[in-house]
Amino acid sequence: MKDHINTNEISKTLSGRIIFLVGMMGSGKSKTGPHLSKSLGYRFVDQDDVIEKVAKLSIAEIFEEEGESSFREIETQVLKEIGQRHSLVVATGGGVVTCIENWGILHQGIVIWINPIRERLIERLKADSGRRPLLAEENWLASLDKLMKDRYRYYSESDLNISVDQETPEEVAQLILQALKAKLKNCQG
Repeated sequence: MKDHINTNEISKTLSGRIIFLVGMMGSGKSKTGPHLSKSLGYRFVDQDDVIEKVAKLSIAEIFEEEGESSFREIETQVLKEIGQRHSLVVATGGGVVTCIENWGILHQGIVIWINPIRERLIERLKADSGRRPLLAEENWLASLDKLMKDRYRYYSESDLNISVDQETPEEVAQLILQALKAKLKNCQG
């Protein structure tokens, strides 16, 4: 039987701290975030959507026209703006964790790593690998494995690691709420 999760209690304990969802592209941050934010009474922000609005270009176009370093600068600026707000669930870009400056912002909130098994990630990315600038190469699986290896140490700095397999975004949100409840209880006790 599932533990009852009092989301009002969790929201109250969070006191408006931002929840930052991190993880590899395709991990489900953008699909899970709205469910989590609704449960907490928070607003949902997809950082990549904000970047595209600010830059007036798609993520792929920014990479193509201005390069990854320019994209990372925009990403940090957008994160700084988001970090000044409260009561948000933020789906970050997969590489946001690679910039040390970003961790100063992320650690002001609670960082949650959505960590799907490799096979599930591959299934999800097969469908849209053409939209992923860092996977645009012919051998995108090797690129994915290298990114995962390079980023694992950064993701492991998260406050919570939520391992997922076949769960729906709603179920992942429930797993996050359970982990948050336990973490906040431990912090208070």
